[in-house]
Amino acid sequence: MLRSNRNQPAFTCLRSCRRFRNSESYSSAMSSAMASSMAKNSSPFKVVLGSSSPARREILADMGYGFTVMCADIDERAIRREKPEELVKALAEAKAEAIKLKLHGEDSAQERDQPTILITSDQVMVSKGMIRERPKGQEEAREFIKGYSGDKAFAVNYVLVTNLSNGASKGGWDIPEIYFHHIPEDFIQSVVKEGHMTCVAGGLKLTHPSVLPFIKQLIGTMDSVRGLPRELTERLIQEVLGAK
Repeated sequence: MLRSNRNQPAFTCLRSCRRFRNSESYSSAMSSAMASSMAKNSSPFKVVLGSSSPARREILADMGYGFTVMCADIDERAIRREKPEELVKALAEAKAEAIKLKLHGEDSAQERDQPTILITSDQVMVSKGMIRERPKGQEEAREFIKGYSGDKAFAVNYVLVTNLSNGASKGGWDIPEIYFHHIPEDFIQSVVKEGHMTCVAGGLKLTHPSVLPFIKQLIGTMDSVRGLPRELTERLIQEVLGAK
């Protein structure tokens, strides 16, 4: 069963949105964000993103971090768990282990001088109690999308951050809830034929402009829907940096 807790599997993650009431507060917030971004870019640690996802790369860059990308190249279908929150955790951990093996030959003295932070994550969709990963083909993608029509789904994310310099690792779940309007059959047929729209967990790019009109409500954040929840990732980075 999915439950609501940042460090445990969550059923829904309700978040309030900060709204700036005047230009002065907006300017102050933007200045703080720019200062934070500059501090991150000049921070004395390296970041490795263990993902080939363009969305995750974009989100991490928007957070102000410079990073390198390294893919785990594991057989994700060989790792199976019954519960979605256990599956994404196992996959993120497997990715981290595979990448750590790739990095094993690097200069350890350099790592001691400059800590290296590894970020791995995984996401599956859950619809009608069923786990939805990347569809195997057009027919499966079509069935996934039909299941969302007029219903709801959960984007189950797990993020694992590892400090390779001291071995400390922290992980957590973030699970936004998405409610859908009716999705017409002709749209489903069209989007499945495009191909690139369905090559993601759950078989549908929820942030694509053509898909957004069919989203009735989002409980959570769009960055989490895209696969890398910013708030959770930032907190985990700070926790492993502070670990002894």
